Amino acid sequence: MKFQNLASTALILLLASCTPTPSNNSANNPNNPNTSNPNEVSKTTPTATNASDRSGSFVKAEVPTEGKVRIVTENGKNFIEFDRSFKTDKGPDLVVVLHRSRDLLKETKPPTYSIKEGDYINISPLQSTNGSQKYEIPSNVQVSDFHSVAIWCKQFNATFGTASLGS
Repeated sequence: MKFQNLASTALILLLASCTPTPSNNSANNPNNPNTSNPNEVSKTTPTATNASDRSGSFVKAEVPTEGKVRIVTENGKNFIEFDRSFKTDKGPDLVVVLHRSRDLLKETKPPTYSIKEGDYINISPLQSTNGSQKYEIPSNVQVSDFHSVAIWCKQFNATFGTASLGS
């Protein structure tokens, strides 16, 4: 038990002390269907869309994460939008993922809330740890199959924060 606590503390300290590292292999990631342009992300102010959009609020998993997120449709394309109150900690290899779970925290285990391959789609590297952001969801992704958005540290398989998507 003492060893588990020591190992958990070491992992938390390691994650907390890391700085963002750009990932050059997102185009080779089989979980990233958007291989034509892995950096197709723009910072923007969220825009009004139709009432069928899904939204949620980020909650802490491994590290404090907050803000609102929503899936919107504009000109036939789906996007993930973070509002200006979005904030999370810095970390290595952070990405935005869509996850199949409705409650990622209940279906994974602390302290890292690791996710399993096949349960998520890697949308894009996280461009900023705070503020409004907009990420295009590739057209071949069936959005209705996914029920949450997460900020995930790919390098350590650690979920920083998650938001369940409701109507």
